[in-house]
Amino acid sequence: MSEQKTRVSAMVEGGKASGGPPIGPALGPTGVNVFQVVQKINEVTQPFAGLKVPVTIIVDTIKKTFEIEVGIPPTSALILKEIGAPKGSATPKTQTIGNITIDQLKSIAKAKAGDLTALTMKSAALIIAGTCVSVGVTIEGKPAKEFQQEIKEGKWDQQLNEPLRGKK
Repeated sequence: MSEQKTRVSAMVEGGKASGGPPIGPALGPTGVNVFQVVQKINEVTQPFAGLKVPVTIIVDTIKKTFEIEVGIPPTSALILKEIGAPKGSATPKTQTIGNITIDQLKSIAKAKAGDLTALTMKSAALIIAGTCVSVGVTIEGKPAKEFQQEIKEGKWDQQLNEPLRGKK
């Protein structure tokens, strides 16, 4: 008997998925129990409560079974969670909405390590700082672009001299 798998991807709020769009209509034709899928999604995304989380539901349409894969929330969502803001600045070039520390930046970089193309903490910090520019968040009290320049100049090398992903 051959397996027939269908993949459904969606962004859901951690612990608050529902059987409505986008999940319900996408899963309906597969014949899987949507209520059970939603319960499982809410269970596995609970640690990300308050954040939008990418999930992929893999349904075996023959056996009517499913698996849930949970991704990492977007970098902007992790930054906003760190500062306690519901959304980014409407005018990030002129209005900032909060500040993160170098330790918070490193924590976000480690959480996103699997999704980033960066190989070092320094290059990951540059990427995270770029997102800070987009959402209007300062780093160590400085505009994110200025902080990026300082990273490039080596002023933060001591703080950023650690592995991004475990031991190499």
